[in-house]
Amino acid sequence: MSDKQIQDQTNIEQEINVLLLLQVLVQRKMFIIKACILAVFAAAAYSMTLPIIYSATAKILPPQKEATGGLSALLGQAGGLAGLAAGGLTGGSDLYVGILKSRSVADAVIKRPEIADGFKGQTSEEARRALERAVKVQAGKDGIITITAGATSPDRSALLANAFVEELGKTTVRLNLSKVGTERAFLEKRLALVKVDLKAAEDALKQFAQRNKVVQVDSQAKASIEGIARLKADLASKEVQLAVLSSKQTELSPEVKAAQAGIRRLRAELGALAGGNSGGEGIPSIGDVPGVGLEYARKLRELKTQEAIFEQLTKQYEVAKINEAKDSSSFQILDEAVTPLSRTSPRRTLIVMLAALAALVASVLAVFAQEFISKLPENDRKILENIKKQALSLR
Repeated sequence: MSDKQIQDQTNIEQEINVLLLLQVLVQRKMFIIKACILAVFAAAAYSMTLPIIYSATAKILPPQKEATGGLSALLGQAGGLAGLAAGGLTGGSDLYVGILKSRSVADAVIKRPEIADGFKGQTSEEARRALERAVKVQAGKDGIITITAGATSPDRSALLANAFVEELGKTTVRLNLSKVGTERAFLEKRLALVKVDLKAAEDALKQFAQRNKVVQVDSQAKASIEGIARLKADLASKEVQLAVLSSKQTELSPEVKAAQAGIRRLRAELGALAGGNSGGEGIPSIGDVPGVGLEYARKLRELKTQEAIFEQLTKQYEVAKINEAKDSSSFQILDEAVTPLSRTSPRRTLIVMLAALAALVASVLAVFAQEFISKLPENDRKILENIKKQALSLR
C-alpha cells in the first residue's frame, strides 16, 4: 500500500469519525436542548433572587511634590525648622489608601447618622466587614485613588463613597495638625525663654550705659561683635532644629547627623572668629580697648545675639502657627460620587448566557460519554459495573 493510499484512508476515517460524532449529537439533540433550557430557567430564577446593587464612584488626587517657589520659597527663608513645619502628609497614594482602609475611618463612617441605620443590629466587627465588602478602594498607575461604593439604594451608594472622602479629609487634617502642633508648642516654650534672656540683656546694657554714659566702640570691634552674634543666632537655630528632629528620629537618621555636623561647623567658626588672644570675646587688641568700652562691647554683643536668636525663632514660630491654622486636607477631589441611574449588578443576561453555555458543554460531554459506554465490549462493561458497585459500597 502506498503512502498516498494510507493518507487517503486516514482522511476518510477521520471524516467518518466526525460524521459519527455529528450523528450522535443529532440523535440526542433533545437531551441537549432540554439541558440548556433547564439551565437557562434555573439561572434566570437564581438571578432574580440576587439583590440589585448600585455603585457610585469618587476619585481623589493625593498631594504632589511642590515645585520650589512661591510660598515654599518664602517659608524656606525662615530657617531649617520652618522647612520642617511646612507641608502636610506627602506619602503618596499608598499612604492615603492605607488611611481609607483603616479601622478609624471605617468606624467614623459607620457612626454617621445618615449611614448608621443600615448597620442596625450588627456588632462593630460585623459592620466593618459589611462596609469592607461594600466599599472598594484602589490606586491607579496614574496615582489617582478610586473609591467605589455599592448599595441596594442609589442614594446610599453615593452617600457611602462621599463619606469616605470626607472622613479622609478630617483624618489628614487631624494628623497634620498634631504634627505642626507639636512643633509650634516646642517653639513657643523656646521663644518664651529667649524673651527672658533678651529682656535681661537689654536691661543690663541700659543700666551700664546710664551708669557710665554711652561708650562708642570702634568699627572693627563692632564688626567682630556682629559676626559672633550672627554665628550664635545660626547656632541656636540649628540646635532647635536638632532638638525637633531628635524628638521624632534616631541618632542614626541622616537628617539628625546633618544637623549635628552643621552645629559642629558653626562652633568651629565661632571659635576661630573669637580667637585665642581675646579670651573668646571676639574683640581684637583688648589691651588697647578701655575697660569701660570692653564691658560695653560685651553687653552689646550679648544684646545683639539675643536679638538675632529672637528674630530667627519668631519667624519659625509664625510659620508653625500658619501651618497649624490650615484647616484643609492636602489632597484634591477630582470627582464627587453622584447618584447612579442604573444598577451594576446582578448582570442577569450574562448569568443566563454563561449558564446556557455551561449546560451546552456539559450535555455534549455527557452524550459522548453515554455513547462511549454503550459501545464498550461486554468484558469492559462488566468491569465498569464492578467499579460502580465498589464506589457505591464505600458510601
